[in-house]
Amino acid sequence: MIRIVFLADVVGSCGRRMVKEQIPALRTSLSPDLFIVNAENAAGGVGTDPATADELLRAGADLLSGGNHTFNRREFHPYLDHPNSKAIRPYNFPEGAPGKGVIVIEVKGVKVGLLNLQARLYMGDLIDSPFTAADRALEQELSECKVIFVDFHGEATSEKIALANYLDGRVSAVVGTHTHVQTADERILSGGTATLTDVGMCGAYESTLGMKTKQSIDKFMTGLPLRYESEKGRGMVNGVVVDVDEVTGKAERIERIRIVESA
Repeated sequence: MIRIVFLADVVGSCGRRMVKEQIPALRTSLSPDLFIVNAENAAGGVGTDPATADELLRAGADLLSGGNHTFNRREFHPYLDHPNSKAIRPYNFPEGAPGKGVIVIEVKGVKVGLLNLQARLYMGDLIDSPFTAADRALEQELSECKVIFVDFHGEATSEKIALANYLDGRVSAVVGTHTHVQTADERILSGGTATLTDVGMCGAYESTLGMKTKQSIDKFMTGLPLRYESEKGRGMVNGVVVDVDEVTGKAERIERIRIVESA
């Protein structure tokens, strides 16, 4: 059995603090074989930079995935391009985008693949279909992997559920990120793929998706453009743990993680 722990969108300094505080405890209590963190909003609540990526890796993350804000900070582009980078971005971005969207590592003598995809519905149409991109990755970079974990970064629940069913039986898990709100629909599909529509976020508990609530209210009430700031204070960690049979590649267990800091 291979146990994978995944923590969802890290938002700003509060999210990084919570991840750094909770990874040691989660490693002790869950004994994961692979620890993945979505770091897409780790730097100031929008994007990632080399310093914040290294901070999360030093804290105990093995791999970092991304999403639609991965490229916001240009200083992160060379970091993604480094041949030994442990950070990936959505696989279905056009050719020429920095970095890679898939990574294969060996865990307990087994090749394990992490695939990062971005949805298209409400997310922009300048990227390839995540469905056909997933097919391509499975046929090429992930062809020798029995255990495959997919971080699908998207807005619409329908697109996330559709992709999970499309890949059922061909990957070990499909979990959603991006909305920062944890859903309660974790399950194992008939073909053996574990799925959770959205894992949630790591960030400020008393916030609007990790950002300052007053700014969000002002934006909705006035319609005027503004620069969001990540909230601090009491934090939370959202994640998921998935147990996978290393021989069949099928999921045996999926369970949500939700930790809220005491007031």
